[in-house]
Amino acid sequence: MLQHLKKSIYLLFTLSLPFYFYACTKPSNEHSKDAVTSANERVVAMAYPPVETLPPNAPTQKPAFYGQTRSPGAKTQTPLNVTILARTLNHPWSIAFLPDGRMLVTEKSGNMRIITTTGIVSSPLLNLPAVKYQAEAGLLDVITDENFSTNRQLFWTYVEASGTKYTVAVARANLSADETKLDNVKVIYRATPSYTGLQHFGSRLLLYQGLLYVCLGDRHDDSIRVQAQQLNSSIGKVVRINKDGTPAAGNPYKTTSTTKGEIWSIGSRDPQGMVINPATSELWESEHGPTGGDEINIIKRGANYGWPVITYGLDNDGTPLNGGKTAQDNMRQPVYYWDPAIAPSGMTFYSSSVITEWQDNLFVASLKDKHIVRLIINNNRVTGEERLLTDQNQRFRDVKAGPDGALYAVTDELQGRLYRISKK
Repeated sequence: MLQHLKKSIYLLFTLSLPFYFYACTKPSNEHSKDAVTSANERVVAMAYPPVETLPPNAPTQKPAFYGQTRSPGAKTQTPLNVTILARTLNHPWSIAFLPDGRMLVTEKSGNMRIITTTGIVSSPLLNLPAVKYQAEAGLLDVITDENFSTNRQLFWTYVEASGTKYTVAVARANLSADETKLDNVKVIYRATPSYTGLQHFGSRLLLYQGLLYVCLGDRHDDSIRVQAQQLNSSIGKVVRINKDGTPAAGNPYKTTSTTKGEIWSIGSRDPQGMVINPATSELWESEHGPTGGDEINIIKRGANYGWPVITYGLDNDGTPLNGGKTAQDNMRQPVYYWDPAIAPSGMTFYSSSVITEWQDNLFVASLKDKHIVRLIINNNRVTGEERLLTDQNQRFRDVKAGPDGALYAVTDELQGRLYRISKK
C-alpha cells in the first residue's frame, strides 16, 4: 500500500513540474510573438527541477518567452568516463583538433602546445608574437584551417600591446613540418580602437565556409562600452572577415569613414564562445552579462543584441541598467540567459552518435560556477539544462566535441587541466 502511495505521489509531482516551471518563467508580455507558446511546448518531458536554485540578481525581471531562463533540469543516463589527460597547463584557453586527433592548446600566458590523445604535452611552439599577459589579456583562441592537412594553416587571437593601450589581434601562420614552430606568421586583423583597460576582450574565432568570424568584447568600462552600438568601432561586435583580414563580401555594412565593413552584428558585451549549429547552420554565441544576464544568442547578419541598452541582470555596480530595461524594438532577445551569472565561455554542439542522448545538444564551459553546461535544444529553444563535472571544482574555459565522440575541456587554472569525457 505504501509503495503504491509513493508511486502516486511521484507521478503527481512529475506531471505537475512543467506547470510549475511555466509559472516560474511566465513571459512578461503574454501578447508578444515569442510568448505565444503552445501547450505542448510548455509541457516538458523532464522529471527534474531547474538546476539553478539561487535567487536571481534581478527578481523583478521576467523572461520574454517560456524557457528563456531556468529551463527544467535534465540528467544524462549514459554512464560516463571522466579522464584527466593533463594537469599542468598554465591557464589554458582553447582547444583545436588536428586531423589525427591530437590537440593544439593555447595557454593564456603566451604558449601554444600540441597534446597527444594520451596526454603527452609538447614544448611551446616557437615564433608566436609577443602577448600582453595580465588580468583578462593573453593568448586566447586558436583554430585550424579547413584544409590544414594540406596547408598546415592555423589562426589565433591574442592581446597585443601598443604603448599603454591594448587590442585583440588575429594572426595566421603555418605549423612547421617538424611541429616545433610557426612559419609565415602574419597579423591579419586588429580590433580598433585600442584601449587602456585589460578586461572584456571576448575573442573566440570560427571558420565557416571559408570565412572567419571573430567575436570582440566591450572592454568593460562605461566610457568605451557604448561603442558596442557604434558602427565605427570593433568594440562589442562579431566581425566577419576573409582569411587575409579584409571585410567579407555580403556583410551588412559598407566600409566608410564612419562604418566598419567587417561588422556582422553589434551590441555584444563579452562574447567568449561561438559555434555553428550543424543541424541548422546557424551561428550561436555565448557572452558574459553584467551582474547576472549571461546569454546564449543566435547571431544574425546585421542584428543588434542590445548591449549596453538592454540586458538581463544588473549593471556592474549592482544597479538596474537603464531602469532594468530588458527589451527594445529592433534589438534581439537571447535564446537563453542565466541570472545569477555562470560566466559562460567556449561551447560546442555534439553531433556524434556515440552518446545518442547528447545528439544536437549544446555544451557550454562555465568559469564562475565551475562546471560544463548541457543544454537540450528543440526548435532553437532550450528545453533542458544539466550541469556536468560539478565535483571537479575547476574553472572550465573551453569545451569541444572530439572526432572520437568524446568531449574535451580545459580549465583556466594555474595548474590547468585537459579533460576527456566519454562513454563507458
